[in-house]
Amino acid sequence: MKKIILTGDRPTGRLHVGHYAGSLSERVRVQNEGGYDNMYVMIADAQALTDNAENPEKVRQNIVEVALDYLSCGLSPEKVDMFIQSQVPELCELSFYYMNLVTVSRLQRNPTVKSEIQMRNFETSIPVGFFTYPISQAADITAFKANIVPVGEDQLPMIEQTKEIVRKFNSVYGETLVEPEAVLPKRKACLRLPGTDGKAKMSKSLGNCIYLADTPDEVRAKVMSMYTDPDHIKVTDPGKLEGNAVFTYLDAFATDEHFKAFLPEYANLDELKAHYTRGGLGDMKVKRFLNEVLQSMLEPVRARRKEYEKDIPAVYEILKRGSEKAERAAAVTLAEVKSAMKIDYFSDEELIRVQKEKYSV
Repeated sequence: MKKIILTGDRPTGRLHVGHYAGSLSERVRVQNEGGYDNMYVMIADAQALTDNAENPEKVRQNIVEVALDYLSCGLSPEKVDMFIQSQVPELCELSFYYMNLVTVSRLQRNPTVKSEIQMRNFETSIPVGFFTYPISQAADITAFKANIVPVGEDQLPMIEQTKEIVRKFNSVYGETLVEPEAVLPKRKACLRLPGTDGKAKMSKSLGNCIYLADTPDEVRAKVMSMYTDPDHIKVTDPGKLEGNAVFTYLDAFATDEHFKAFLPEYANLDELKAHYTRGGLGDMKVKRFLNEVLQSMLEPVRARRKEYEKDIPAVYEILKRGSEKAERAAAVTLAEVKSAMKIDYFSDEELIRVQKEKYSV
């Protein structure tokens, strides 16, 4: 079986270090290691419009921002196909067919949908497009026969729903679609990075993000204001690690090499944690170290972004080529789906022949 990867992001704003920890760094690693047949990276603008229908300019302007974030992180248009969801119309048609295979009650039970509805205060007026986006996501995945989908932990219910749709379709119409598998980040801390304010999720709407495109001064200011242990008032006080955003970020990004370069008095993160929990280590020292870690990680990202920013038309051309290739691949799957569903009327020569004989004199 071919190894086909699909992943993507909604263009509702610039991408942040939570995206980098949760999926972007993994995408770059997989891309550089190779060993796959196709890798698609989607900018999910149609999905973004499901809760931004009255603000299309927001989505439109962020297409290039997300593309620049992809390129600056190291994704290569020579190795992966970056495309815009709305430019592949086959995805909408597949979504329409899959709607017949999912019940309203099943969508209501989807934990990701439930939490997203609550976060957006959609309880009393849920847009139909937003409510059904698990079906749209299934179309995105199956259109390219993706069997590997790198995601964050919060997206696991979406992948499970895609599997259910695949199984239902194949049981009704015959083996046609490919069942995907989710791939989570290897480091546990990367599964869901909290916001700088300690909130459970880093979110553009909450304003608690460190963006990949932030300047060094912006990163430093955000790190220095990060939530730690509110009871750790004096340096001599023992500190708690649980719920401490600074240490969660260090879990996600710090390596032994970072300690050698920026904090050589400690061999590794375990030693730093031990000192903090027994007391005698101030929050500011830990924050300064985290700042060095993030700055070293983001420096090459900023440098690549500046180069791509010099030729924005070339960035759009990358997306155009990727979208054209993605549409060709999705068209093949759509044709197979329509054939399985017996709605390929004009390409089914046997159907036409039988009908001709039926009505011939």
